[in-house]
Amino acid sequence: MPFDEMHSNSGIRAPYTQVASWLEEIGQPLLELRAKEAEALFRRIGITFAVYGEGGDPERLIPFDLIPRVIGASEWARLSQGIEQRAKALNAFLYDVYHRREILRAGRIPAELVIQNLAFVPEMIGFDPPGKVYSHIVGIDLVRTGEDDWQVLEDNCRTPSGVSYMLENREIMARMFPDLFGEGAVRAVDGYPDDLRRTLEEVAPPACRQDPQVVVLTPGPFNSAYYEHSFLADLMGVDLVEPRDLRVRDGRVWRRTTKGLEIVDVIYRRIDDDFLDPLAFRSDSALGVPGLMNVYLSGGVTLCSAPGSGVADDKAIYTYVPEMIDFYLGEKPILDTVPTYKCAEPDALSYTLENLADLVVKEVDGSGGYGMLIGPRATEKEVAAYRKRLEADPAGFIAQPTLDLSTAPTFTGGKIAGRHVDLRPYCLVGREVRLTPGGLTRVAMREGSLVVNSSQGGGVKDTWVLAGDAPHGGGA
Repeated sequence: MPFDEMHSNSGIRAPYTQVASWLEEIGQPLLELRAKEAEALFRRIGITFAVYGEGGDPERLIPFDLIPRVIGASEWARLSQGIEQRAKALNAFLYDVYHRREILRAGRIPAELVIQNLAFVPEMIGFDPPGKVYSHIVGIDLVRTGEDDWQVLEDNCRTPSGVSYMLENREIMARMFPDLFGEGAVRAVDGYPDDLRRTLEEVAPPACRQDPQVVVLTPGPFNSAYYEHSFLADLMGVDLVEPRDLRVRDGRVWRRTTKGLEIVDVIYRRIDDDFLDPLAFRSDSALGVPGLMNVYLSGGVTLCSAPGSGVADDKAIYTYVPEMIDFYLGEKPILDTVPTYKCAEPDALSYTLENLADLVVKEVDGSGGYGMLIGPRATEKEVAAYRKRLEADPAGFIAQPTLDLSTAPTFTGGKIAGRHVDLRPYCLVGREVRLTPGGLTRVAMREGSLVVNSSQGGGVKDTWVLAGDAPHGGGA
């Protein structure tokens, strides 16, 4: 049985005491009414997620569940230490592999996994980004499997999305149920935009001689996360720009304004490496800014996150993060990783092929829940088709056991039922490390489903981190 985050054998778990009382007080009819009001708010505000390739209107409203996911103060204290430890180790690894490669020389990580990685950017070799920070926004995906058992499912070092939903979830909950937040029992998340701007300003380039000018670079309104790009730019009080708004001249990046050209110092970019600069990467990119990479490498602008950061969140590299923590920090990992079989290794491939129907298999460079097989939920035909893909390109896949993800109470289909959840906290790395208490809880809205990704039909919840631990005990 999966771990139930709200209930234990002795009754309601301590972190959920307030939520349980609230649910009993509000009753199902009012909860259903509030759920419809929340959906209307999301629709009015325009919080959608674009899903392509399915035909019809790609704009989809993300299901929002009113019942918050609650994490106790002491639980969060341990989680936050583990998240920050991991973010530091990942950045240390990135600096190392683009410089002396000591971890590769020591044989702690196979060199071919890094050097031959599609996300490795040779142009970054020997370059020192400001503060030696490569990944400025690190999203660590966590799953819970027991009372004290949290595991890292994967790392996101490039452009982890979803933080706008974290902020909007809280805004809607606070607007609809202000009494729940009146006594300060739940830690705030609304400081994230200020923390993000402060982090970006801290990594201004050497050429910056004034208050750093920050922009958010978006591919445009047809991008699936465009709402988030504009939302964050607005909350930070900075401009949202598209590539056509930027120019490279005299070793700097400039943006067009109604007053003429103005210098840009820091670009929080939400465009993939391949499309950033047609002179450095894909020549057919219509999204790139010609010459941008040259300005970056000469210290005229800072790109956040740095090109080449993706080599750290490859799913095959993921298995070596405990090695990074030991090698660079001299510490033991605080958070566990999921046992992982690297299919590039003959023994691991053989085991995976023999047990395909019982495992979760993922593409090493996949994201968004696409391109993976959940063996126990797949048909014989789907398993057979995936087997052919795996045999054709073993190095392109990793396999993991099917985890019994914890469940949290969710209002779905007119009733409250347990649904599987994960958690994505957002760790900011500049001159210091900043971590918002909580993160984005994603929930698999379908009964029995383990896929929480919004692109695959998952929903979202507000995540409460309690300011202090509730007293133990509690009734049913």
